[in-house]
Amino acid sequence: MSAEADGGAGGDIRVLAVDDHRLLREALCELLELYQGLTVVAQADDGPSGVRMAGLHRPDVVLLDVEMPGPGPLANLRAIRLAAPEARVIVLTMHDDRRLIDSMLSAGAVGYLHKEADREVLVAAIRSAMAGGTTMFLPRTSKGSRPERETDPADALTLRERELMELVAEGLSNRQIGSRLGITEGTVKRHLRNIFDKLGATSRLDAVNRVRPSRRY
Repeated sequence: MSAEADGGAGGDIRVLAVDDHRLLREALCELLELYQGLTVVAQADDGPSGVRMAGLHRPDVVLLDVEMPGPGPLANLRAIRLAAPEARVIVLTMHDDRRLIDSMLSAGAVGYLHKEADREVLVAAIRSAMAGGTTMFLPRTSKGSRPERETDPADALTLRERELMELVAEGLSNRQIGSRLGITEGTVKRHLRNIFDKLGATSRLDAVNRVRPSRRY
């Protein structure tokens, strides 16, 4: 069984969502449609339906849940990649098992996101996948444990740096950010270097993860 959505503009990133949790899947798709440049072309509620939709729609990105009835996450991933070889597969899960992570990434997934990830992290991961990047987001603390520190990492940033990070989270390029803020691309790069130093971040997405606290979709 599957539910489909019409595609959008030809230049958009075309997304297929595969998740057997209907309410979560539909809410996720509605959320993605709010972002410029993203279009949900189809939905599926199990692995075999996801494979069929991937072959039919040839999406750019597939969001694949691991806990679904059927042959299992690895088999679903491999079948989707056979049906749509150009599609980038991002795994969505509630598990942070290292063996599962390694096996999914080894099988060709370009992202592994815990479902506690912020929505901007998901959107940034989708854009990163289209640029050839690989993203992994896991919760910083296990369930039931208390964080070691209560301070917000964003407290170290200036107002301008926080404003810039909001645009980074939207997936904008340095040039687009500079245009939006009325500053040069070089100034954007200098701000990013300062932000990385303050947060101890190694990439744009890592900085987004550190600034934005995790919360469920």
